[in-house]
Amino acid sequence: MASRPPDPVIVVPGITATYLRDDYPLPPETVWSVLRKDYDRIAMHPDNVAFEAAQPARVRSDQVFEIAYKELIAELRHNLSPRPDQSVPVYPFSYDWRQPLEIVEAQLAAFIDEVIERTRLLRHYAASDFDTDPKVSLVGHSMGGLIIAGCLDTLASKARVGKVATLASPYRGSFEAVIKVITGTSDLGASPPSSRERESARLTPALYHLIPSMSRGIEIEAGSGLPTSLYDPDLWQPSIVDTLAEYVKQHGLYRKDHRDQAMTLFSAMLATARAHRQRLEKFKLDKAGLTSDDYLCVVGADSVTRVSLKVGLHRGKPEFALSSKDRRNLWDKPTPAERRQSGDGTVPLEGAIPAFLDESNLVVVTPDDYGYWEIGDRALSRVAGFHGILPNMDMVHRMLVRFLTGSGDRHGNTWGRRIPGATEWRPPIKLEEKTKK
Repeated sequence: MASRPPDPVIVVPGITATYLRDDYPLPPETVWSVLRKDYDRIAMHPDNVAFEAAQPARVRSDQVFEIAYKELIAELRHNLSPRPDQSVPVYPFSYDWRQPLEIVEAQLAAFIDEVIERTRLLRHYAASDFDTDPKVSLVGHSMGGLIIAGCLDTLASKARVGKVATLASPYRGSFEAVIKVITGTSDLGASPPSSRERESARLTPALYHLIPSMSRGIEIEAGSGLPTSLYDPDLWQPSIVDTLAEYVKQHGLYRKDHRDQAMTLFSAMLATARAHRQRLEKFKLDKAGLTSDDYLCVVGADSVTRVSLKVGLHRGKPEFALSSKDRRNLWDKPTPAERRQSGDGTVPLEGAIPAFLDESNLVVVTPDDYGYWEIGDRALSRVAGFHGILPNMDMVHRMLVRFLTGSGDRHGNTWGRRIPGATEWRPPIKLEEKTKK
């Protein structure tokens, strides 16, 4: 029997990183892409957030963003394959990033089955023992990591997954999700704020799955009596529900109780996101037949990142006190507590730590890890942010290939750092540890 090739790979992108296409017109029309963002046509209906407000329509996912994932997928396809005539399938998983993550997780589970069946049809896999224990490897970026973890939790012992790698995933959230809901713009995207974008964001169920839940960073005014969780609608400033009520008035089916409907809708999206986060907090890798050696969690640091958010009272109502001082990068400071006030520009370090891994298992990378010839990516990370461009890093590609194949590193071409405060470092593969930047 021939030796078993590496398992096929599925790459799961982050929020907003899949094209959306409206199949109702003929020919179909792209309504969300790298260059086009039609907020009016992707905004969800207040009476049923599974569908668009602008009907008739049939918006579906299309391809993933090539600017973020083309290079990653091409490198994996090339370097995982043992021979040119024995390709290792690397599939992009496109999905409707507006939907609640439970829906996307079910789609990913079905796609895992599809990829396994397609891989069985390749001769070099059929000649190996792949058919006796077929599995896939999963690589997730940003929100893709949350989708993967939720899918593993749901599939449990039925998960046909051998290895998982996630890049810059906000397992415990990002403050930028809050900013997106409040203002319509944030480091989740590079477009200028607009009322259309703000309305669309507030009716995007998946965005609420990125709300931060970590213990550090959320600062509630002392003595205010405000709730302490961002999943509680009473902690949010009234303008959120007010504008939702106006949207309900404009697009809803009913002509009364607009604010009540808006509050019910807002509370429901928060409750769904809270339940999902609680699931991930309780998830254990062994539930899906995995160990920490099967899970590579790469987090980004040394970029200015929003690491805190203050909420106080204004005229007796909650109000977010947004300040540039909440965006910090103390990576060069001497103490672990200070150095943890950093991130990848979107996800703070505290938000990137999953409950199901020990902190010693995490691998930290920084913009300094770009190679000499990656000058374009270095520049882009400064302009567009490290978070979105991290999957393009050559060193991360080499790390992923080593992890997915179990190969060594004779030339020392892969490395990383421990998260500040970790007393030991136990990544799932042997890496050179960098003690400085």
